[in-house]
Amino acid sequence: MKLALPDIVVFLVLTSVNLIVGVIFYFSNKTSDQFTAGGRKMPAWVTGMSIFATFVSSISFLALPGKAYASDWNAFVFSLSIPFAAIMTVKYFVPHYRAIGSISAYYYLEQRFGPWARTYASICYMLTQLMRTGAILMLLALPLNALFGWNIRMIVVLTGIVVILYSMLGGIKAVMWTDALQGIILIAGALVCAGILTFSMPEGPGQLFKIAAANGKFSLGSFGTSLSESTFWVVLIYGLFINLQNYGIDQNYVQRYMTTGTDREAKSSALFGSLLYIPVSLLFFYIGTALFSYYTARPDLLPPELKVPGTADKVFPWFIATGLPSGFTGLLIAAIFAAGMSTVSTSLNSTATIILSDYYKRYINRNAGERKSMTVLYISSLLTGVAGIVIALLLVGVESALDAWWSLASIFSGGMLGLFLLGFISAKARKPEAITGVVLGVVVIAWMSLSPTSPFHTNLTIVFGTLVIFLTGFLFSSMFRKIRAGRG
Repeated sequence: MKLALPDIVVFLVLTSVNLIVGVIFYFSNKTSDQFTAGGRKMPAWVTGMSIFATFVSSISFLALPGKAYASDWNAFVFSLSIPFAAIMTVKYFVPHYRAIGSISAYYYLEQRFGPWARTYASICYMLTQLMRTGAILMLLALPLNALFGWNIRMIVVLTGIVVILYSMLGGIKAVMWTDALQGIILIAGALVCAGILTFSMPEGPGQLFKIAAANGKFSLGSFGTSLSESTFWVVLIYGLFINLQNYGIDQNYVQRYMTTGTDREAKSSALFGSLLYIPVSLLFFYIGTALFSYYTARPDLLPPELKVPGTADKVFPWFIATGLPSGFTGLLIAAIFAAGMSTVSTSLNSTATIILSDYYKRYINRNAGERKSMTVLYISSLLTGVAGIVIALLLVGVESALDAWWSLASIFSGGMLGLFLLGFISAKARKPEAITGVVLGVVVIAWMSLSPTSPFHTNLTIVFGTLVIFLTGFLFSSMFRKIRAGRG
């Protein structure tokens, strides 16, 4: 299958804009603060769009429609938990980070529990981002390979080089402005697909809803109390914890909270960026449901190999390649690339920021000047990007490695969230209680992630792990305080 000329033009133009933006902002990055925080003068709407684009990836663009196509809207319940996480973030986390003033999300942990906590959290974060970068680059190449026969390794390398260049050249400004542009492209592409699907039904739009309703496609899942199934409540609780982690402690987001000029702008951008995901994810689920109705009404348009179980994620790419007018296919491919590159560029910039603030300035050169700081940022961005490309190339064709990694990633992220909550909520908790809580919590998370005998749904891993870390630290601190009081 080959791209038509209009599609190639649209795709190349929109993708080339990323490098152009990087070059434009290269000349304004004269200090490390400008590279990592945009000089703290970024427009609130750009910051908000960047937060939104950071949350969405090319995997979401393909996986959410695939999920709705194969089942129902149970996974959309995840999005319903975002308002709670957004409110908590705006009320507590954003003012806290801005009051501290550090660009690193993990500086706070050193204040509360000592250098070990900052090092533990930052290492976990960087490992997660490295593998995330590799996974996104690899998975980003799969639909293009399937649709057009492009070589997967070539796509990985070229995409990685483009992202590295504009991330290094333009710093956080380039990343955030391209995030904003890519977020707009993503939404526009999804709207185009939804509109074409809706009005392409043989008997009109009403047929789409009739077929979907008859097959239970709008169900949000069971409202039962089982903890081993993906019920409405299990997905909602999982969403509460994972979204609190994302918006509350993830360096990708914390760094963006520091780019605006005022606390009010930071809060409004955080609220806008997080809440925007709700209608957009609804749009993705609608596309999946619309695809089901579309190909149910027109089964002859779907090849036999995509009618078997396990191929749902390939249905949307097939529609993009065969069901869209010339030019729109290029737009959708650009949207998929936009989502993926946005995620990767964010990871590169935030990882470089952590290397500079949490390691170079913390352990090597506390009084590093701007020239040395910028050199560290450039080298860190380059090495992180290259490492991500290498990991992506190693993961090509090894899907089980991805499953294993995401299990390990939950171990790291769950430990981080529990430690942050312990520091925020328990004023009396100290280093011994924190270490004890993290050790026990990580053991629980590892068991639930890797054991085939766990009686709980995998979504509850971060929930139980986080609660164990927090409750262990909280209870131990209370117990030790009573012991010390009794001795006194």
